[in-house]
Amino acid sequence: MNKLTILKFTVLSIIATSAYADDTAEEKIKRAMSAAPPAVSDNATIMDTDGSVLKQGNNGWTCFPDSKPGDKAPMCNDALWMQMMQALMTQAEFKADRIGISYMLQGEPSGAGVSNSSPYHHDHLKAEDYVETGPHIMLIVPKEMLKGIPTDPSAGGPYVMWGDSPYAHIMLPVSLDGKQIVTPNAPK
Repeated sequence: MNKLTILKFTVLSIIATSAYADDTAEEKIKRAMSAAPPAVSDNATIMDTDGSVLKQGNNGWTCFPDSKPGDKAPMCNDALWMQMMQALMTQAEFKADRIGISYMLQGEPSGAGVSNSSPYHHDHLKAEDYVETGPHIMLIVPKEMLKGIPTDPSAGGPYVMWGDSPYAHIMLPVSLDGKQIVTPNAPK
């Protein structure tokens, strides 16, 4: 992880709520590792949202206890997904030239979702297209591979998130039971 990425995660940690500051390193590591299958997370680097490495890994994957500071929505990312996140945090251009993978097998807790159309919505919870997804995998692909995949999370199956942005990706819900997709602000 380069110094710029660590600095960005440090800035994000400053805005994190203090409600989660009491999590121990062990709790954060366990939560981060729960985002992906053990074949991925057992040897992944575990990084806190402040950029500190909680556990050094050796397989090229990076797992976080939160996808946004304090949301308790763990994720594990491959190298391309980490590049996309760095671009997202600086609103830089990003163009996928191959497939990138991120696991969020714990899904998003209530209130931890986002606008499906904009990664920069001013108030995700009030977005008309707010969505929370249960356990899922996210795929970054070259834009031409997004054709034909719905952008409506309630259509059933995979859907495109942030489709009109450089950070477009495919959401693949994988829950067999429990929380699926929640779109409380969607027109009825």
